[in-house]
Amino acid sequence: MLKLISATPSPYARKVRIALAEKGLLFELITEVPWDSTTSTPKHNPLEKLPVLILEDGSSVYESNFILQYLEWKYPETPLLPVDVDGKIAARRLEVLCDGICDAFVLMFFERQRSEAAKSPEWIARQRRKIDGGMREMARLVGDRTFAVGREFSLGDIAVGTVIGYLAVRWPEYDWQSQYPNLAAFSARIEQRPSFKGSVPVPQKISDKVM
Repeated sequence: MLKLISATPSPYARKVRIALAEKGLLFELITEVPWDSTTSTPKHNPLEKLPVLILEDGSSVYESNFILQYLEWKYPETPLLPVDVDGKIAARRLEVLCDGICDAFVLMFFERQRSEAAKSPEWIARQRRKIDGGMREMARLVGDRTFAVGREFSLGDIAVGTVIGYLAVRWPEYDWQSQYPNLAAFSARIEQRPSFKGSVPVPQKISDKVM
């Protein structure tokens, strides 16, 4: 059986959990805090990042975008990318955009953990601009459609749904809902899917010192 090493708040890991569920693949979920010394992550990913998909032969596939591509190659019966090239490009564009928003938030989050004397307001402001710009573009691309790309559920929906779900948990004071009501409506719909209901992000406690 496949195994997935995941962190509960991680939007990157949630993307893979949703993809596995949508494809109907059985897997064992292993929940860890990758920052803590007790994690097994370095045994399976030299970059010490989650998520990590452990295959039945014990080998591993890591980095969420590559895992999703692996799943498309190996299990094409339930595709998560549109058939047409333009649809594939649109879905991938949303994935890149959403990962960039998450990356910027993580950088901002940890910068805010520094002491007042050490933290950089300029760095925080730069990351905030990335998030704001990314959310604005995402709202434009999704529009008022039922699905993020085309007329069927795809990787685009996974990307958009996970990033706004992540911000809702990790940054509740960020009022993206009133700024982008179309994304709020999209989130309300997509979170009703069983794959999303079964992977709702929740914070984890980091025991070891990070910075």
